[in-house]
Amino acid sequence: MGVIRQLPPSVVNQIAAGEVVERPSSVVKELLENAIDAGATRVDVSVERGGKDLVRIADNGVGMSPDDLLLAFQPHATSKLADVEDLYRVKTLGFRGEALAAIAEVSRVRCQTRQADADQGSEIQIEAGIAGPIKGCGIPVGTVMEVRNLFFNVPVRRTFLKSDQTEAGHVSETFLRIALAHPEVHLTFRSSGKILHDLPPVTGMRDRIATFFGRELAESLLWVEGRLENIHLWGYVAHPSQSRSSNKGQYLFLGGRYVRDRSLGHALGEAYRGLLMVGRNPVAFLHLEIPSEEVDVNVHPTKIEVRFRDPQRVYSHLLSTLRQTFLSSDLHSRLQAAQDIPSPAATATTQSTDPAPSTGTPPSLFDRPPDRHSVASWFDGSRPSATPPTSPSIPDTVGRIEPPEWSRSLPGRFEFGSGDEFDEFGGGRSSDLPAPSGASPSDEARPPLDPEPVAGGGRPADPALTSPDLSLKAIQVHDSYLIAETPEGMMVIDQHALHERIIYEELRLRVAEGKVESQGLLVPEPVHLTADEAAAVLEQRDVLAGLGLEVEAFGGDTVVIRSTPAMLGHLAPERLLRDLAEHLQSNPIPPTTDGLVAEILHMVACKAAVKAGDRLEPAEIAALLARRHLVSDSHHCPHGRPTALIFTKSELEKQFGRI
Repeated sequence: MGVIRQLPPSVVNQIAAGEVVERPSSVVKELLENAIDAGATRVDVSVERGGKDLVRIADNGVGMSPDDLLLAFQPHATSKLADVEDLYRVKTLGFRGEALAAIAEVSRVRCQTRQADADQGSEIQIEAGIAGPIKGCGIPVGTVMEVRNLFFNVPVRRTFLKSDQTEAGHVSETFLRIALAHPEVHLTFRSSGKILHDLPPVTGMRDRIATFFGRELAESLLWVEGRLENIHLWGYVAHPSQSRSSNKGQYLFLGGRYVRDRSLGHALGEAYRGLLMVGRNPVAFLHLEIPSEEVDVNVHPTKIEVRFRDPQRVYSHLLSTLRQTFLSSDLHSRLQAAQDIPSPAATATTQSTDPAPSTGTPPSLFDRPPDRHSVASWFDGSRPSATPPTSPSIPDTVGRIEPPEWSRSLPGRFEFGSGDEFDEFGGGRSSDLPAPSGASPSDEARPPLDPEPVAGGGRPADPALTSPDLSLKAIQVHDSYLIAETPEGMMVIDQHALHERIIYEELRLRVAEGKVESQGLLVPEPVHLTADEAAAVLEQRDVLAGLGLEVEAFGGDTVVIRSTPAMLGHLAPERLLRDLAEHLQSNPIPPTTDGLVAEILHMVACKAAVKAGDRLEPAEIAALLARRHLVSDSHHCPHGRPTALIFTKSELEKQFGRI
C-alpha cells in the first residue's frame, strides 16, 4: 500500500488558515474587503479582546441568497472568478475563495445575510468547519459576520497570539489601511464596547489622514499626481519635517488594496534623498492605478505582495513624479511656538513660482584661499549683479537612477524619464533658477498642487524665498546663524547647512559636465588605512577618479594618492582620503553609481563648507545669502537638515501679545 494519501478537507482548510488567518486582524481584513466588494456604503466593525473573542462585521452590501450562503464557506468557492483568464485581470479585493473556509475552520462563525428582493434573511452557524442548517432570520439588507473564539480548536495557535492590547493595535492598523483606501465608505470601529472611530464618507484622504495622524501632518501634505501612459499615481507625501524613524508611515494602495513593494519603497526613499536626515523615513499616502492585466496580485494569500509586469517603469514613474513635486514646492521649515496651534490657512502648503532662465557662467565656489574662510572672495569680493548667472544644463546621463541590483532579475526593461523630467540630485538646470531681480513674474498660471485644499486656502509664494535682497538686513549670531528680515517676518539661517548646499550644487554641476579638474601630486602620497577601509576605497576607485581623486593600491593596506581635485586643493590629500575611506566603510553603499556619487559629494561639501563658529564679515554674509536663491533645494542641506527656519510676523506678534 502506498504512503501518499489525500488530505481530508478539514486539514486542508487548517493549512490554508495558517497562511490566511495569522491573527484577529487577518479576519478583520478579509471580512472588510468582502463587505467592500459587496458594494457596501457603510461597514461597522466591532471586536472584543482584540478580536480573540469576537470579530463582528456588519455591512449594507448586496447580501447573499440562501443557496450561496452555504457555498460561500466551501474552499475555493467565489463569485469573483469564472475562469483562469480572470485571474490575470482581478479588479476585486478578494478572489481566491479561501478566507471564509479558513476562518470557519478555526473559529465559531455565524453569518446572517439578506438580499434586497428577499422577504427575510438567512442564517448559518459553523463551528470548527462543521456547518449547521440554514435558518430564516430578520435582518436588514446586507450581511453580518460574527467570528467568535478564534483558534479555540487549535490551542497552540491561540497561545501564539499577543496581549489583547497588542492584537487590538493590529486590528486598528488594518482598519486604518482600509479606511484610507476607501474614504467613500462610512466606517465605524468599536473595541471592547467603546467607539474609537466613526468615519463618515468623504471625497478625499486628507480628512481621514488628519483623523488618524493629526491635523499637523495633514496640513503639511503635498499633493502628488502624475500620469505615464496607463499608469496613474496620485495621493499625498508629507513635508520632510514630518519624517518618521521607521517606514510605518508609508501607505501605498494599488486598486484600493494596501500593498507592500520593495522597489517602490526604494523609489520613495530615493525621491527624498537629500531632504531627510540619515535614519529618518518619509511619510506617504499614495494610490497607484494600473491596468489589472499589468499586475499580478496572486502572489500570496494575504494579497499584500504584488508583482508588476514592468516594475522598472513603475519605479521610474514614482521617482520622477515625486521629485518634480519637490522641485515645485516650498520645503522650508516654519518655526512655530510650541503652544501655538496654527490655523489651516497659516500652514497650507505653498507652491513656488515658475523659475525663469538667466545668462552667465557661475564662478567656482571652491576657489577658496586656504588660509581664510572668506565667502566673499569666492565671488570676486563683491555681490553678483542683479542678473544671476546661468547654471549649465546637465546631461541626461547624470541624475538618472539605475535599478538596484536586486531588481535586475525582474521581468521587463528599465526605462527612465528624460533628463528634463527627473534629476536625482535635485535640479540645477537653468530652468530651475528664479527670475532675475526686477523681472516680472511668470505669466503662466500655476495649477494648484492640492485638489483637496486645506480650509482657508493656500497662500501665494513667500517672497522671502526668492528675493535676492534677502541679505539687506542680515546679522550673524553665535558665529553660526544668520538672522535676516523678510517681507513676511524673519528667517534664521544655518550658515554651514546653507553653504554646504551651495558647494554641493556647484560641485555636482562640474561633475555633470565632466569639468572636474585634477591636480597631480609631485610626489604621490601613501596613506595607510585599515584593511576594510582600503578595500572600500579601491573598490570605488573609478568613481573617485571621476571626481578628480586618483588612487591605487600600494601593497598591504596602503593606498597611494596620485592626484586630488583642484577645487579642493586647500584640503590635505591624506585627510580627504581618510574621511572618504571612513565614510565608505561605515555607511551603506547606495545601489546606484549616481547614488554613490551623491553620497561622496555630500561628504565633500560638508568638509569644505564654513563651519558653525566661523565668524563672517558683512560682505561674506551678503555673498553667501546672495547665492542662496540661485541653487535648487536651498531649503535643505545635502544631508537633509533644514538650512533655514521661518518665523512669520504674525507669529511674532502673537508671542508679544500684540494680536
